[in-house]
Amino acid sequence: MMIQGTGAGRTVWQLHQVPALTAAGFRVITFDNRGIPPTSECPGGFSLQDMVGDVVGLIEHLGTGPCRVVGTSLGAFVAQELALSRPDLVCRAVLMATRGRTDVLRAALNRAETELYDAGTHLPARYAAVVRALKSLSPRTLDDDAAMADWLDLFELSSAAGPGQRAQTELSKLDHRLQAYRDIRVPCQVIAFADDLITPAHLAREVADAIPGAAYELIEGCGHYGYLEDPGTVNKVMVGFLTGAAAR
Repeated sequence: MMIQGTGAGRTVWQLHQVPALTAAGFRVITFDNRGIPPTSECPGGFSLQDMVGDVVGLIEHLGTGPCRVVGTSLGAFVAQELALSRPDLVCRAVLMATRGRTDVLRAALNRAETELYDAGTHLPARYAAVVRALKSLSPRTLDDDAAMADWLDLFELSSAAGPGQRAQTELSKLDHRLQAYRDIRVPCQVIAFADDLITPAHLAREVADAIPGAAYELIEGCGHYGYLEDPGTVNKVMVGFLTGAAAR
């Protein structure tokens, strides 16, 4: 079961992660989180626990539990809360680009992004694409002209934000959950990206330290979208853990 981050749809997993997991023998389930069309955008807002409930409902409907769960960013927040509240549905969890609290800078970023949306300000698509690249990619990728041409085109085409994305952004104001995560008993693999500005590696390290027995992997040369920047390394760690080949 794969859970995407803020503003992203299930198809993002299809390029690199789904083929790697399928090749490893897994049946892979992806879905669009609430807030992402064609699901309801829920303009009135929703909670992190609502998103956890969505995953619970999907697992129970499909009869796939306990299953392996992979989440990135907001999807990782959902996955770790799912592992805490419904360990009967999760046998292993991979938490990419995650954190267990909101620091001053991340709180300011969240507030700025929601205020920008609420003000009705529409940034030019090209400008929004450049800002997204600077926030989400590593210097290694930013300095690669050929790669950046493709990334900027992609970001420009997907720059529109609606009420559902605004509602998801609001959930980035994560409560301090590190103490609660000490009660997680599901085997977990935390994957952090060394150049991640959105969920810095030191905050992901805190999650790994809080969850008993959790494994931690820091991947160099990657920003927030590390699973797309260096899918080979990410997939190796992910598949190794999910198959039990990696040491806990």
